[in-house]
Amino acid sequence: MDLRESMKKQNELAMFLARHVFSSEAKKHSNIVFSPASIYSALTLVASAPSEPSVADEILCFLKSSSTDELNAVFTEIVSVVYTGGNANGGPEISSVNGVWIEKTLSLDHKFKYLLENFFKAAFKLVDFISNAEEVRMEVNSWVQESTNDLIKDLLPPGSVTNETERVYANALYFKGTWQTPFDDYDTRKRKFNLLNGSTVPVPFMTSDEDQYIAAYDGFKVARLPFQGGRGDTSRTFAMYFYLPRKKDGLDNLVERIATTPGFLDAHIPGREVKVGTFRIPKFEISFGFLVSEVFSQLGLDSNNLYHKACIRIDESGVEAAAATADEACGCYLGMEPPKRIDFVANKPFLFLIREDATGTVLFVGQIFDPSQSFIGSH
Repeated sequence: MDLRESMKKQNELAMFLARHVFSSEAKKHSNIVFSPASIYSALTLVASAPSEPSVADEILCFLKSSSTDELNAVFTEIVSVVYTGGNANGGPEISSVNGVWIEKTLSLDHKFKYLLENFFKAAFKLVDFISNAEEVRMEVNSWVQESTNDLIKDLLPPGSVTNETERVYANALYFKGTWQTPFDDYDTRKRKFNLLNGSTVPVPFMTSDEDQYIAAYDGFKVARLPFQGGRGDTSRTFAMYFYLPRKKDGLDNLVERIATTPGFLDAHIPGREVKVGTFRIPKFEISFGFLVSEVFSQLGLDSNNLYHKACIRIDESGVEAAAATADEACGCYLGMEPPKRIDFVANKPFLFLIREDATGTVLFVGQIFDPSQSFIGSH
């Protein structure tokens, strides 16, 4: 097994999944954020359960993995590189935790229990779904809320856990990073953001005249804003990417292009800082929840109910983001030499993602169509 190739497959899948999430929502052109990394962790956990071999086969097929060993190898790489360390050294604060709640009357495979506690480091508990389903639902939601610094609340909606539920798997991901070069608060001004319908809304834009990592390509620009790294933290690098189409209505086509072009993200990374003309990024805070298994059913994966919720907050100092997922059981380079000064004004719909560059792991991905709105998707 080639671990690098396995990592590449999972990272390509992140944008494939993003295309389906963006296009499957009822309000297609709405603000959306979700975490491919959180969903991947939850699916890896479910696939490892010996009681669900058919579900494991579906997950392996969907994730394009040959075995649970390959899934676990990728999981180990992500944990050891991406999630190791923290802000004690001055780098981003990041944590990914797993939890499993199993009906106490079920027989438990001891190998699986060992895997949960020692490999996944999962919070593990035997519970009484039959008599106390609602209490367990509230317990899971409290665990998620605590694990995401109170950002993700009510992950599992009322009625999602019943007396027929046998197990609940959950993953919670939290990220907080400080920009390598923070924006100055006093430079933030309200400016117009162009909506698809031709109107505009006033939103606060952060601005900077510092050199930035920006590159212009065929029909779009990319800006890379690195996060402050930790002392001695040479094995990982976190950054937020903004993909801005040239046309106001060009985001759908750009997302399609990214999702269907192998190696697109790695081939479109601004490699050097350039002098900027006008550089503006809107502040925004969005929260979004959806039933991932509905998207999976469109992709041919007959999963259990898989709930996911994510939120992200961007301001002058940096980014705070969180996501949680719970499963309930019943290419080619198209660059051109940038001019001496380059503008990057994100005043129309754009794509963003937070990525760890050493492994290529996509922690969060989203689209912004109206920064003035916080849209919370319903389950």
